[in-house]
Amino acid sequence: MLSGLVWGPPLLILLVGTGIFLTIRLSFLQFSALPYALKLAFSRKQDKTSEGDISHFQSLMTALAATVGTGNIAGVATAVVLGGPGAVFWMWLSALFGMATKYAEAILAVKYRVKDPEGKMSGGPMYYIEKGLGLRWLGIIFALFAAVAAFGIGNTVQSNSVADVLESNWNVAPWLTGILLTVFTGLVILGGIKSIGRVVAFIVPVMALFYVVAGLVMMIMNAGLVPAAVGLIFTDAFTGQAVAGGAIGVVIQYGVARGVFSNEAGLGSAPIAAAAARTDYPGRQALVSMTQVFIDTIVICSITGIALVMGGMYMEEGLEGAALTSATFEFFLGPIGGIIVAVGLVFFAYSTILGWSYYGERCFLYLFKKPGSVPIYRIMFVIAVFFGAIMDLGLVWGIADVLNGLMAAPNLIGLLGLSGVVVAETTYFLKKMREEKAQKKASPYHDA
Repeated sequence: MLSGLVWGPPLLILLVGTGIFLTIRLSFLQFSALPYALKLAFSRKQDKTSEGDISHFQSLMTALAATVGTGNIAGVATAVVLGGPGAVFWMWLSALFGMATKYAEAILAVKYRVKDPEGKMSGGPMYYIEKGLGLRWLGIIFALFAAVAAFGIGNTVQSNSVADVLESNWNVAPWLTGILLTVFTGLVILGGIKSIGRVVAFIVPVMALFYVVAGLVMMIMNAGLVPAAVGLIFTDAFTGQAVAGGAIGVVIQYGVARGVFSNEAGLGSAPIAAAAARTDYPGRQALVSMTQVFIDTIVICSITGIALVMGGMYMEEGLEGAALTSATFEFFLGPIGGIIVAVGLVFFAYSTILGWSYYGERCFLYLFKKPGSVPIYRIMFVIAVFFGAIMDLGLVWGIADVLNGLMAAPNLIGLLGLSGVVVAETTYFLKKMREEKAQKKASPYHDA
């Protein structure tokens, strides 16, 4: 009940409204600069000289690790079941505006980041709220919500999802899953952001590509169903023939809510990873960061959403969440389809644990100001992974949803209050980019 209240229309309107406001103030930058942003993110030539702890690519993969998870598989299915096929359209729309939000979060995170006593970068909403708006108390509130939320949505609910998948598909005991996940999590996160960055830079691209390719193969094999499915998504978005009531408001609410749950635009989590990136200008990392929303929702969630509408199994009683996605993939690809979803969910959930561990520890450090507190947080986080795998987490899911929603409020205040700074930084960055381009053209070695 409390989760439904926090994630009700007011917060969703504020989240999307902030994205629209920033889109207008930034002159629709997320569309015009997307090709360059993707090139920057996936370029082999990464910045190795600027201040920061990890590369642009590793920062993006850390943020994607935290967001590409159960939301892409189970969350999309929930949106389609409860909101109808049209929910996918509203998920897309919220993501397009969410790219502007994510850009603003990252540019502020890099601008206001600081070095901790160990020389590592720390940044995120708590820092730009304190340093930019002068509201340390609000920064503390954000950091507290985020540090605790990391144990829920970023830890125990993820290990619980992995345990459920392995038990239902291969009869692996939850306690054994808990031990294995705890060990593998500990080996990575105890090494800090550089260790996390290296691991997720391998896991996330491989698993995302694996899932997307499987989805594309499924669509190519059933190409005749794709146009009708996409058409239904668009028509249902405005007619509101939702399974749960037939009201267009239901379609919009579930589409926006699941989209935000998946890509986290506006929640304030991803800029914590952006602040660790090596970059010469805040705007450059901000462009890289905004591609996270595009990859997460426009690409990966679309694979799930279109497949679900093609299969039509969302109208059957008793099928929902990851089970519905799995059944749909099996329907089109046979037993291998279910395995693809199961393996994808396991690795997506594991990478989410790694990404959120970093978010949590940076917030913990902000609250206690002592580097010695970070190892304590990491140890507690690793232990929680085991208990998540063996516990009944119905209550934890509800608490996690509430804390995620509460994180968004102070972050959105920071974004709106500092929107002028975002615009000024962007104007300066774009000016520098034009100067760089002009210098390259004028260089006698330009054509070499």
